[in-house]
Amino acid sequence: MLLELAIRNFAIIRDLRVSFEDGLQAMTGETGAGKSIIIDALGAVLGSRISADLVRTDADNAWVEAVFDLDRMPNRERIVQQLDEIGVEHEDATLILTRDIRGTGRSVARINGRTVPARDLASIGALLVDIHGQSEHLSLLRPAEHLTMLDSYAGTTAKRTEIAELVRQYRRTRDQLESIRSGERERAHQIDLLRFQVREIAEAALQPDEEESLYRERQVLGNAERLRDTAWRAYRLIEGDSDAVDGESGALDRLRQASAALDDLAEVDRHGAGEIASQFRESLYLLEEWAPSVRSYAEMIEADPGRLEEVEERIVLIRELQRKYGATIPDILSFADQAEAELAELDSSEERVDQLEADLERYRNEIAGKAQELSAERRAAARELERGVEQAIGDLHMGGAVFQVDFRQLGSDETVTISRDSESVEIPFDQTGIDRVEFLIAPNAGEEPRPLARIASGGETARLMLALKSILSDADSTPTLVFDEVDVGVGGRSGQAVGEKLWGLASEHQVIVISHLPQIAAFADHHLKIAKLESDGRTETQIAQIRDQERLDEIAAMLDGSPVTDASRQNAREMIRRIDAWKQERTPASAGG
Repeated sequence: MLLELAIRNFAIIRDLRVSFEDGLQAMTGETGAGKSIIIDALGAVLGSRISADLVRTDADNAWVEAVFDLDRMPNRERIVQQLDEIGVEHEDATLILTRDIRGTGRSVARINGRTVPARDLASIGALLVDIHGQSEHLSLLRPAEHLTMLDSYAGTTAKRTEIAELVRQYRRTRDQLESIRSGERERAHQIDLLRFQVREIAEAALQPDEEESLYRERQVLGNAERLRDTAWRAYRLIEGDSDAVDGESGALDRLRQASAALDDLAEVDRHGAGEIASQFRESLYLLEEWAPSVRSYAEMIEADPGRLEEVEERIVLIRELQRKYGATIPDILSFADQAEAELAELDSSEERVDQLEADLERYRNEIAGKAQELSAERRAAARELERGVEQAIGDLHMGGAVFQVDFRQLGSDETVTISRDSESVEIPFDQTGIDRVEFLIAPNAGEEPRPLARIASGGETARLMLALKSILSDADSTPTLVFDEVDVGVGGRSGQAVGEKLWGLASEHQVIVISHLPQIAAFADHHLKIAKLESDGRTETQIAQIRDQERLDEIAAMLDGSPVTDASRQNAREMIRRIDAWKQERTPASAGG
């Protein structure tokens, strides 16, 4: 609920702070005292459009702040969700909205001290307060709100939410299907490319470590003659050349001679030369074992131009695949695995199309069934709402006005098939179902019902909203309702009825009403008097809560003007007594006591 409204340098208001309570609160005062300006200031801090003309003369800026108690709001969860979406902290129960209006016409909006765009201020403000009497705030004049009001009354909000989710799933599925179909040619090209790539890599039969072995084999084959000659030369140097004329000895023969000499030394000086002779003999044995290995290597080396050509071609193939698919053979093989997976997915797209088409048809059937049920419940509730509003209009002495809930088809291109009058018809739908609803009114009997914005005056619209709110109060979660101009053109008898409706609304809402009628003021649980004073040659607005004798005098002045007489006080006293008795009869706690 609204706890406090602070206003500074706004129009004729220099500095004003107003506290609000539960129940019905009346704001009264002479014409021009600034009652509607206070409502304008409240609208500004709730995010409505503003003008630099609202800044008080000789001031640089105007400032408005509204303080709310989150814990005392029936729609707290929705408000908190909205605050989370716009990134505003709300650790405690206090919610503070601020609007700083510059003389240039620009403004700064804040929620709990955080600067936000005006649209975010308006989105939160719409959940906190509903102002009736000024068209820019009046939800009743916006046909887009009428379906929401009807669903609240009918208790069909949950079904509407189910349909909205089905429509989201339907549209997501439709977009997926369209995406697949629109890319059909590209998909065919992609499939051909992937198949070629997978086949090219598969035919190469690559092994993860073969590249290194191929380079090693090419090195040997390309130098086969040199390697063979060098190996035979090394062998001859080790073993000697038996083909030579003089029988040239090799290194092993000389090493054997050296070993024999060392053995001779060891026989004479075993302590000094024995270890040397033994170690040299072991090294000689190793060399004797290596010599056959060198010969085997020399015999193995053979020039093979054909194999060399095969190796060169294989290396060229690998290089070409690396250029296309990856820097290494493992990279190429990984590319092939990914291509196969993508190809499998593309190949299954026909099955995916069939599945998506089946899902679309299922969603359409579900939407059609639920939307038809929702529409039937709405239409039944609409008849009850029409009767209830017309009864409330009658109670408010607005004449023989006719209220009508008009159902029309949506302008959507998306349709579902439903049964109507034993025939199947295609009906447009959107996330709200298949209905477009607008409230119509004929102010006088015999006239054609027309949209509210084209028929009702400000006061009539506010009273019509009052009639609607009195019917929809149980379903309406807006915490604070403000009625301005609700008593325009209303006499004493109608004023009594308006007061009764306003007081009835206050059982479920915080209600603030600006009124010139004593009958309405007498119904208030709290009474605020607004006065216009002059100070230092400037006009200022002041406000104060009045009780007891002050309230009696104010209602007396509203009845019979100033100065207040004993007779007018007596009339005011009788009016208050009669209305208090009426209220006590209808208060559950009093009735039960």
